[in-house]
Amino acid sequence: MEAALDLADYLVGHRYSRESLQRLHLSSLLQTLPHRRKARPAAPLQGPVHSKDRDRQAIHYHYDLPPEFFALWLDRRMVYSCAYFAGGKDSDLDTAQYNKLDYICRKLRLRRGDSLLDIGCGWGGLVIHAAVHYHAHVLGVTLSARQAQVAQRRIRDAGVEDRCRVEVRDYRDLEPGQQYDKLVSVGMFEHVGEAQLPEYFARAWRLLRPGGAFLNHGIAVPPNHPQNGPSFVDRYVFPDGELVPVNTSLGAAERSGFEVRDVESLRENYALTLHNWVHRLEAQAEEARRITNETTYRIWRLYMAASAHRFRCARLNIYQMLLAKPVHGESGMPLTRADWYRN
Repeated sequence: MEAALDLADYLVGHRYSRESLQRLHLSSLLQTLPHRRKARPAAPLQGPVHSKDRDRQAIHYHYDLPPEFFALWLDRRMVYSCAYFAGGKDSDLDTAQYNKLDYICRKLRLRRGDSLLDIGCGWGGLVIHAAVHYHAHVLGVTLSARQAQVAQRRIRDAGVEDRCRVEVRDYRDLEPGQQYDKLVSVGMFEHVGEAQLPEYFARAWRLLRPGGAFLNHGIAVPPNHPQNGPSFVDRYVFPDGELVPVNTSLGAAERSGFEVRDVESLRENYALTLHNWVHRLEAQAEEARRITNETTYRIWRLYMAASAHRFRCARLNIYQMLLAKPVHGESGMPLTRADWYRN
């Protein structure tokens, strides 16, 4: 699938005419491809874009497939975001996702007893990691009821119910008076929407205690990214998802009061992550079709292969932004990043 996308880029780049393609015998090959099967209906979203109710509908459309489907091709912690291949590209996915979770906790300088809010916590991988390995007190929120059910079961299995939990809640409904030592958002930022960025960062600012840190992990597009209407992914995978350039996100964060302490691109890591997901999904093709259906399997295979291609070609990027809320100029940060890389 990824090779086919490379070929498509080559053909588009050389602007082959129909006659040229016929001479290359590609037209006849294309005619032998299977006919399009019944499509997955586009998400029937209702209400104003990025209203709370419509965001809930969009999240349900993507994330409330059977958890067993995602478990076929994700790592054993079910982390549905960019892994961190600290040991090189040949690292296995379980290790790379563990490294990512730990890297985030190190960047936040998470300490025993810290309170941590995970906005868009998925199936609870980071919530559990922070509670087990850093003895933090963690609240995870998600709009997906199925994710919350799985996360709560995994929390019980890990024996950390006393210091972490996951709730079905919109981040905009969190108690305004409650504050946390650290905030994190991984893979949720793409659902916020450009018009909502000021509110998103303003709420994060109010939820964070003075002297705290906020790590925002999200996908970005180049500033000259063309907007040609809804794409395949917009219609059939992530309805209402919006990607913005990183400078747009940083500007919104700074205008909300945050100090930008670090910005790191993990682009190549996400290309490797998606490459792993596609191959794991293909290896479980029959089971994936049994749990969902042929159309869902084909959509996920295509969307993840195309995403891997776009990250590899630098048409997409992903950034971890570390933001601080200083107190009278004191950020609480050390002078170097050395502790991020210390075992």
